[in-house]
Amino acid sequence: MSELPRVTPRFVDQPEGVAWPTNEWPRAKCASQDALERVVDEAFTSDELSITNAVVVVQGGRVLVERYGGVKEYFDRPAEPIGPESELLSWSMAKSMLHMIIGTLVDQGRLQPEHPAGVREWSDPHDPRHQIRLSDMLAMRDGLGFVENYEIGQVSHVIEMLFGEGKEDMAGYVAALPLAHEPGTFFNYSSGTTNVLSRIVADEVGYANAYDAYLHEHLFDPIGMQSARATFDPTGVFVASSFLHATALDFAKFGLLYLRGGAWQDRQLISRSWAATAQVPLSKDPDSDGFYSWQWWVTGDRFGTYWASGYEGQMISVVPALDALVLRFGHTSEDRYPDLGLWRTRVLEVLAQEFQAPS
Repeated sequence: MSELPRVTPRFVDQPEGVAWPTNEWPRAKCASQDALERVVDEAFTSDELSITNAVVVVQGGRVLVERYGGVKEYFDRPAEPIGPESELLSWSMAKSMLHMIIGTLVDQGRLQPEHPAGVREWSDPHDPRHQIRLSDMLAMRDGLGFVENYEIGQVSHVIEMLFGEGKEDMAGYVAALPLAHEPGTFFNYSSGTTNVLSRIVADEVGYANAYDAYLHEHLFDPIGMQSARATFDPTGVFVASSFLHATALDFAKFGLLYLRGGAWQDRQLISRSWAATAQVPLSKDPDSDGFYSWQWWVTGDRFGTYWASGYEGQMISVVPALDALVLRFGHTSEDRYPDLGLWRTRVLEVLAQEFQAPS
């Protein structure tokens, strides 16, 4: 635990006179716009980052850069260029959206993070999994022996869950796994854990259409994520590990919600105390330089950057010290993630050149 950076959660209010982007994003240029454009260019031309499909940079509640590239492939029709109306896949960025939805239930007193998770497969008090708390699952410290491996031909619970024997009931598939570690003692990034959390939400709000309605009522509709489309497994559970589609600018609205401490216009959609849990690192990822909080990643950098992260380098980066968001969508291999992190840092350094934080 001594490796963890100390982070004081911070939020930034919407600047006076800047409209909320519920319907349309305000636009602006920064003092270093030319330098910013050049760094954004790198995302589309760098061999290290492979293919970038979209970049959005926001500061002070205004879009400074919105750029698209590449094509979207389909099985049943010709490929089409990616643009502002393209619905992009979240992959694991959906985990951070589930964090928000769980927060609404915690704020209502319907879920308690420090209580046992209440998973039906673990109801026997003599089952060692019975002691797994909701907070353990949020932090990916539940102890389940889930293998998050994307290499074909190797043991991979995540591939079996999403596309193989577990796809008909993803939460049930994961909940049947044994413990590999005592709950609360070991960090193990697990998409399966998120889908069990999603079923816990379904137990509270309802399955399938009822769950979808809850997502719209409490998240998508209030912030104007009109393009957002969640995928559910056959049991009616939102596949919050991986599958939510939206346009790049609608994903940016979600980032702004957290930058503003869970507030949107005159509503507090989640409490500031819950939104703050996204920024507090609880574990260091042994395979990267990143830290993990509750369904969000934390950089530990001087800007307080934390981010929703998805497979192949999808990111919604929230940067409190600069009142900024940096979003990138595309296809970058895991071994090139450090290059993607360096690119984001270059974006932030440009944004920091002329920025003065609100008093």
